[in-house]
Order: sequence, then C-alpha cells, then structure tokens
Amino acid sequence: MVIHSQLIKIQGASERMGDTTRQRIKFSDDRVCKSHLLNCCPHDVLSGTRMDLGECLKVHDLALRADYEIASKEQDFFFELDAMDHLQSFIADCDRRTEVAKKRLAETQEEISAEVAAKAERVHELNEEIGKLLAKVEQLGAEGNVEESQKVMDEVEKARAKKREAEEVYRNSMPASSFQQQKLRVCEVCSAYLGLHDNDRRLADHFGGKLHLGFIEIREKLEELKRVVAEKQEKRNQERLKRREEREREEREKLRRSRSHSKNPKRSRSREHRRHRSRSMSRERKRRTRSKSREKRHRHRSRSSSRSRSRSHQRSRHSSRDRSRERSKRRSSKERFRDQDLASRDRDRSPRDRDGKGKKRPCESANGRADDRSSSGELEAGEL
Repeated sequence: MVIHSQLIKIQGASERMGDTTRQRIKFSDDRVCKSHLLNCCPHDVLSGTRMDLGECLKVHDLALRADYEIASKEQDFFFELDAMDHLQSFIADCDRRTEVAKKRLAETQEEISAEVAAKAERVHELNEEIGKLLAKVEQLGAEGNVEESQKVMDEVEKARAKKREAEEVYRNSMPASSFQQQKLRVCEVCSAYLGLHDNDRRLADHFGGKLHLGFIEIREKLEELKRVVAEKQEKRNQERLKRREEREREEREKLRRSRSHSKNPKRSRSREHRRHRSRSMSRERKRRTRSKSREKRHRHRSRSSSRSRSRSHQRSRHSSRDRSRERSKRRSSKERFRDQDLASRDRDRSPRDRDGKGKKRPCESANGRADDRSSSGELEAGEL
C-alpha cells in the first residue's frame, strides 16, 4: 500500500510538471511535435493497433494545435517540412521491415517458377481488391448510405468471380500437394502477412482495420506534405531568385554609373565647375548689389556734405567780399576826407603869411608833414 501510494504521488507530480510545462511553452517550441500540430503523428494514428508506438517523445496538446491553426492563417511557419521528415523516417522503417519479411518468406517457402508466382500474385491482387471493397461497404453502411453500399457490393461480387477464375488457373499450374500449402504474402502498405486462401471476412478485417487504414492515412499525408513542401520551396526559391536579380540589377546599375563617371571625368568636372561658377556668380551678384547700395548711400552722403560745404564756402566768400568792400569804402572815404581837409587848409592860407614867414615854411611844412603823418597814423589805427 505504501509503495502504491508513493507511485500515485510520483505520477501526480509528473502530471503537474507536464501541465506546467505545457503552460510555459508555445506551439513554436522545439519540444512540441510538429506532426501532432498537423494531425499526422504516427503515435496518434496507430494508437490501439498491433503496431502501437506508445507515447511520443515530444509534447502533444490539442490547445497548442488550436493555437497553431489560428496563427498559421496569418503567418507561414513552414512546419510541413518537419512533419514530412518525421513521416519519411517512419515510412522508411516500415518499408525496411517489409523487405525483411519478404526475404524471410522467400527463404522459408518453396521456390516456384516465375509463371506460377505471377498467377499467385494475381490471386493476391484480387484478394486485396475484395478486402478494400468490403471495407468501403462497411463504411458506407455505418454512414447510412445504403444505395452506394449496394453498388459497391455488386463490384465485390464481380471481384469474387474473377478471384475464383484466378484460383482455378493457379491450382491447375502446380501440384495438389503444393497448392494446399498456405502461400503467404506481405502487405505493401502495413507490412502485415496475408494468406493466399484467406476468406472474405479475414480480408475485410485486414483492409478495413485500423492498422491498414492508419498506414494509408500516413502515406497519403506524406505525399500531400511532399507536394506542399515542394510548392513552398519553389515559391521561396522564386522569391530568393527575384531578390537576387534585383540586387544584381542594382549592383550593375551602380557599376555602370561609376564607369560612366570614370569615363567622363571632364563632364563631371565641368558640372562641378558650372555649379561652382553659378554659386560664385550668385555670390558676386549679391556682393555687387550690396556694394551698389553702399555706394549710393555714400554718394548721397557725399553730395549732401559737398552741398553743405559749397554753401558754407559761398557764404564765407560773400562775407569776405562784403568785408573787403567795406574796407575799401572806408579807405576811399578817409582818403577823400583827408584830401578835402588838405585842400581846405591850403585855401585858408594867405599869400602874406606864406611870404612873411618864409623862414618858417620849412618848419611848417615839416610840421605839416608830421601832422599829416600823425593824422594818417591815427586813421590807420582807427581802421585796424
């Protein structure tokens, strides 16, 4: 009891750890089975059959599959490649087992001629056809499609008639002792053994069983994945090739431009020279306009200053002329006054005075000259 309770505790702990792991991871995690996300994992398909593979080593969770189905509508995760690799490895193992079983049967069973082997193979083919038709009849009957199941039963009866004829041909081609031996054959789909003399019920159970149908589902899914992967790879290759062509085109365009620049350096230089020249000309125009405006302002100022100077000079000239005129007028008036004074003095003198005082004339004349000099000095002092 103690050991059993401990095992129960360990199992519960492992389940809780598994639940927490599933909550932490996402469907894009490497630990998640991509074949399970695409609903084609062999561990799920063959569960409960004679070839049950047990639990998958990777995480299987329906919630993760639902998340993937929603996210795959907006983005392509390309999980088909992983699932294809998984199914290819599984089918390769099955095919190897089939080849090994065939070799074992060839070693244990009696050797027969190629003609007899072809007749036996025809019987096996008819058995397989009858088994598939019976499995289809059962499926249609379960779905309630009675009319279609009746049509398929008619095909079954035709296949049974062909089988009876093939068995008669096969029986006549070999001895009775050898014909009574069970001739086995390996199923190419699921590697199971089939008998040449199996009845219809046995054939229907095999071809309608879960094992055989599971292998058919896996093989069909593998072919579908191969087609999808090939289409996506082709699309990706085309996109990659298109991007490469665009990149090469851009590189060629850059190389052509660089070569054109290297071949025509004068043209590029002339372009640069023209650009530089246009820039310098624009700068020169701006400089000229600024200098012209400065010159205009300077000229206006110089004109105004020259006008003011000319006016002041004219005023000074007029004032000097007026002063000189006044001086000349004053001098002429003084000279006229002096001449008049001298003439009046000469008239007032009598002839007797001039004769009686002849000795005194020189003195008087001298005194008169002195007087004239003094009067002229006084006049000049007054003018100054």
